[in-house]
Amino acid sequence: MSKILGKLFGDAGGSIVDKLAGVADRFIRTKDEKAEFEKEMTQIFIEAESQMQKNVTERWKADLEHGNWLTRSVRPLVLVFLIVATVLMVFIDSGSLVFNVEEKWTDLLQIILITVIGSYFGGRSIEKIRKK
Repeated sequence: MSKILGKLFGDAGGSIVDKLAGVADRFIRTKDEKAEFEKEMTQIFIEAESQMQKNVTERWKADLEHGNWLTRSVRPLVLVFLIVATVLMVFIDSGSLVFNVEEKWTDLLQIILITVIGSYFGGRSIEKIRKK
């Protein structure tokens, strides 16, 4: 359950789990009751995460249906920009160009690239599966 809350709320998720566990320990006496409580809480948090993902997909659909050219093209344009920037970083790093890029920027670019590619292609795959 901590992992799910960590995804939903970041570092604050762990403290929420600790607080819930403390409250549960005061009122729940048997192991069976505690196991049932954990099962129900896990299910609640899984449903919350699912709802958040569904909301993101709905926003993306709304952007595609009602926006102008720019709003419909933001995801593909960001994807192209990040791929081009990554290729440029590779050439810069190989020594073809003399340019010093700090490691913090390459790390940031890597995280953003992974996130965008995962979201873009993962989101597109989910959209296609739902249409079928």
